[in-house]
Amino acid sequence: MRPRRLIGKLETLVLLSALTLLAWVLATRAVLAQNTPPPAAPSTQQSAQNPTAPGATEASEESTGIKAYTLPPEKYAQAVAYARARYTLYFADALYGFLILLMVLNWRLAPRFRDWAEGTPIEGQRPRRRFLQVLIYAPLLSLLLGVAGLPTGIYGQWLERHYQQSVEGWGAWLWDWGKGQIIGIVIAVLLIWILYGIIRRAPQRWWLYFWLASIPILVFLLFISPVVIEPLFYKFESLAKTQPQLVAEITKVVERAGMSIAPDRMFLMQASEKLNSLNAYVTGVGASKRVVVWDTTIKRMTTAETVSVFGHEMGHYVLGHVWKGILFFSGVLLIFLYFGYRGLHWALGRWGARWQIRGADDWASLPVLLLLFSIFSFLASPITNGFSRYIEHQADVYELEVIHGIIPNWRQVAVQAEQVLGEVDLSDPDPSPFIEFWLYTHPSQKERIEFELNYDPWGKGEQPQFVK
Repeated sequence: MRPRRLIGKLETLVLLSALTLLAWVLATRAVLAQNTPPPAAPSTQQSAQNPTAPGATEASEESTGIKAYTLPPEKYAQAVAYARARYTLYFADALYGFLILLMVLNWRLAPRFRDWAEGTPIEGQRPRRRFLQVLIYAPLLSLLLGVAGLPTGIYGQWLERHYQQSVEGWGAWLWDWGKGQIIGIVIAVLLIWILYGIIRRAPQRWWLYFWLASIPILVFLLFISPVVIEPLFYKFESLAKTQPQLVAEITKVVERAGMSIAPDRMFLMQASEKLNSLNAYVTGVGASKRVVVWDTTIKRMTTAETVSVFGHEMGHYVLGHVWKGILFFSGVLLIFLYFGYRGLHWALGRWGARWQIRGADDWASLPVLLLLFSIFSFLASPITNGFSRYIEHQADVYELEVIHGIIPNWRQVAVQAEQVLGEVDLSDPDPSPFIEFWLYTHPSQKERIEFELNYDPWGKGEQPQFVK
């Protein structure tokens, strides 16, 4: 295919992407117009007018009386509309991703990139070295898929801005997207080079050998992520320097657990430069392992509520959920690779000639593997998300146990923290069982609050599960 014809195909793909985006935006605007909420009184669940003021650790009293996750009418309508839009986007994005890869295969774009990477054979000259080939092929394919996938990314960011979850401007968002593409290309070059080197040398066992090679790479990426990758997108500061009072309260909870988390492992992330939503998380492995609290969380919650959220994240830290997650997803990856090996040979046997793919060791076979992995990942979502919900529930249990006896009104504090998270993040007040089963990485806000209201092993004469 001549370059001019290739450009025509790319223009068609971009046009299709733009039309798809336009259809989604128009449909969403119609839904939003139908779901404009009536005026409502302000929520009575305001947790912290002065969230970081001294003495805020006892702001949540029993008189708050939260009995369930509830939202005022205005926020309820917003949360339902936002949730439905996100669920629709999830399934539409998955389908759209499948279609992009199918178009790449049917339009034979990967063989064109392969030919460019290999170079035109000239008598008396050797073909380009394999590593130089992957330096050409991997960025071309990665950029094509990245640009083709922009419509769903743009629409997702539009949703976040429309529902006040994001305050990031479009220029900054596009710059972050570009940085993500560069990081993805660097990783793709390395992985694709290793993968196809193994396929050429071990055509029957490449799925096993590549899996063995990928584990240390995965661990290395998790190790450098908090110190190299995440700072490219957000600013981080020592929590001890910026919030000494909070660290003092956190230290009490850490000591209650009989653990030692050094203050230099606690960080504040300046999320408010881009986001309104609240969060905290554990990241890294080994020497890079750390607990991160978003500044938006500290601004919107009392000290006691923030400590409760920290207790949840400390649960991940103490219970070894990072390593358990690595083991679990490594097992999932092994299964994917084996079925990818089988599926690749089956697909090339049926359509390889039509797609102009010479064999499994051809660079151009990569979109077939990506399509298979996308399908596997989609179908495995209930399993992987179920595992995630399991460890998140464990962290909820740990949170309640570790703040018990340290924070007055510990149960209502934890419940209030979840209520604030739900209100700010517009958590779905009543997701369907299917949506929870397929999409949710955490128990729903409704379930978490119900659990926290009723968890009391001490009052029942029972032993707590984690913090004795």
